[in-house]
Amino acid sequence: MVYSSKNKFIQIFLKNILAWLASLLVIIPLLLVIFNAFKADGETINMDLNLPKQWIIANFFTVIEKGKLIRSFFNSLLYAGVGTLVTIFFGSMAAYVFSRRRSKIMSAVYMYMVLGMVIPINYVTLTKTMINLNLTNTKPGIILLYMALQTPFTIFLIYGFVSKIPVELDEAAIIDGCSPFELYLKVIFPMLKSAVITAGVLCFLNCWNEFMMPLYFLHSSDKWPMTLAIYNFFGQYEMKWNLICADVILTCAPVLIIYLICQKYIVGGQTAGAVKG
Repeated sequence: MVYSSKNKFIQIFLKNILAWLASLLVIIPLLLVIFNAFKADGETINMDLNLPKQWIIANFFTVIEKGKLIRSFFNSLLYAGVGTLVTIFFGSMAAYVFSRRRSKIMSAVYMYMVLGMVIPINYVTLTKTMINLNLTNTKPGIILLYMALQTPFTIFLIYGFVSKIPVELDEAAIIDGCSPFELYLKVIFPMLKSAVITAGVLCFLNCWNEFMMPLYFLHSSDKWPMTLAIYNFFGQYEMKWNLICADVILTCAPVLIIYLICQKYIVGGQTAGAVKG
């Protein structure tokens, strides 16, 4: 009995050590960026974990001014915000239809849509399509690309939630005189709060962090999102690590704040939606 208790203690101790080591792998780079963002130019040559001799907040104002982050911030907010809202609205409706109509054709269409999460993007064909539709270097073009990227995952995620809603609610609403659109907006959609918030936050984070699409299809700097702004800033100030670290913090701060606020919905939503789908 003593031997068994000793083995259990050793296992718990080793698991805690592994957990601490795994945490350090995440915390150390984060602290490295935070500390160096407040240092003077001469202190960031070695990019170490030493605390700044003097905490310089002016680095952030320099980045905002020279990196044109205010304009890039509103561009990212426009692309990610509009892309997320439209994707969630139409994606949730598509998931509702796929969930309720279980025919072979609808199942095939659903699988086709979901395959968009794993099939690689053919940039040659996509570029030709964007050029023919005159959508290159336009804000609507980037929003449409974001929507196309996030729609498969949105449908897949919300599909599991809709499948758990009893069909009897649909029948009762139709008997009460609801049209199909009213049925969805007044009955189904309010019951998808957790799913919609989960899909919305994840969709927004993915759109905000998207880099390849703006790089290929936005040629004007005044239309760049924050991901391209930090990329361009790094090219201009590659030796000033304090400014680069400050730029990274300013770019990541909005999505971190949103994630922390909605974290309970994301965790709970993913757990509940993983049951079916």
